[in-house]
Amino acid sequence: MSEETENQESGATDDWAEAMAEQAVAEAGGGEAEASEAAAFDSLEDTSGGPAGDEANLDVILDIPVTISMEIGRTHISIRNLLQLNQGSVVELDRLAGEPMDVLVNGTLVAHGEVVVVNEKFGIRLTDVISPAERVKKLK
Repeated sequence: MSEETENQESGATDDWAEAMAEQAVAEAGGGEAEASEAAAFDSLEDTSGGPAGDEANLDVILDIPVTISMEIGRTHISIRNLLQLNQGSVVELDRLAGEPMDVLVNGTLVAHGEVVVVNEKFGIRLTDVISPAERVKKLK
């Protein structure tokens, strides 16, 4: 190693040692580190004047668009099998025939239902809606 490289490494080692010593002093509860970390925070107050918790006015979110999707079933296949799929291929799902579909809103299960045809368009008839309390529990 050259003399210049040794001096740079020695300087880096000294800086590292100083930083470790400062951290040890701070953790021991003394020195400037503790004083600089202490800061006073104002208490947070709700100045909105509106109701809190479950009583909140939901009108503000009623026009937010969401994505609703129906899930017939799922399966896991390898990429090899995925690449071999072509027209006429059958993919086995994890549901039985006649089992209700899942209705998802932004990926969250909200109901179960069955497929119907109305005016030559597919739809879904809800057979079981998950209670709002259960939906909120799943969000947490």
